[in-house]
Amino acid sequence: MLTIDQLEKELKNGQLQNLYLFYGEELFLLESSLKKIKSLFGEMVKGINYITIDENNCKELIANIETPSFGYDKKLIMVRNTGLFKKEGKRKNTELASLKDKVNEYLKENIDIIKSSVIIVFVEEEADKKQALYTTMDQLGVVCQFDFLKPMEIQKRIKAICHGYQVEIEDSVLRYFIECCGTNMQDLINEIRKLIEYAGMGGKIQKEDVDQLAVKKLESVIFDLTDTLGKKDIAQALEVLKNLIYAKEPIQKILITLYNHFKKLYFVKLSLKAQKDIISSLNLKPNQTFLVNKYKTQASYFKEEELKNILQRLQDLDCEYKIGLIDLQLGLETILCGFCS
Repeated sequence: MLTIDQLEKELKNGQLQNLYLFYGEELFLLESSLKKIKSLFGEMVKGINYITIDENNCKELIANIETPSFGYDKKLIMVRNTGLFKKEGKRKNTELASLKDKVNEYLKENIDIIKSSVIIVFVEEEADKKQALYTTMDQLGVVCQFDFLKPMEIQKRIKAICHGYQVEIEDSVLRYFIECCGTNMQDLINEIRKLIEYAGMGGKIQKEDVDQLAVKKLESVIFDLTDTLGKKDIAQALEVLKNLIYAKEPIQKILITLYNHFKKLYFVKLSLKAQKDIISSLNLKPNQTFLVNKYKTQASYFKEEELKNILQRLQDLDCEYKIGLIDLQLGLETILCGFCS
């Protein structure tokens, strides 16, 4: 298995393998690697030397491998979301299982033919490492899992983009930018482009620029809202809520996100009390571990009973809203006012 960095280095050096398996959540980097493969491959004529396979025609994969690419040396076959690498559920799909075995045996027995005539790229949302087909791909080709990057890896990439446009950004501002905009590379690229354009060549991105220009993730705004609650600043808390609604965030989504956030703060409180690991208690992914200190800081604003109380009130509001007893926005405002009073 290759890391994302190793794969990108190979492609940058013009190295093309014959078998690839890409899977994972970081779709921006995954799609970027696919574009690079297509660029290195060269001219593509659909149906001749460029074939797309999906769940509807995955039975035709082997036939397409064996069909010559008339007039071209090689054929590029893009196999997307077929379920061939997905973990099987309790109800086994016998037809798909049979196809997996057939493809697995074919790859093993015909790898020399594949190397001389085709490039096959499998792209899946997930892949079961215990499957025989996965093991075969790992032995004969290149497997790369596109997980969300860790904060330090993201910082390195964003900083490189800024330097490419001769724009400066301090590490503290870069960390704040990621806290505000999340860890999805596509979102971050979109937001940093705006900030680079605003700063201009030779300029410097400031924290104030991030506040004014970047579109903050809902989760980041909920952190801001919680800060104002911790400081008992009701005016600012209501202002943050009003801005979320003005930005057309669904009020139900705000309620759910706020509830989940306070539940995490409650878990942090319990974890600290029991001296347990916060990352495990919150089930944080590697790209989310940088939030631990923020959760700990915000948990310190509240007593354990206060957190239990606000969670109960948010649950009650959800029930009352669903049976038509209260307007959701009014209910949220009432809870915020009551908490800050």
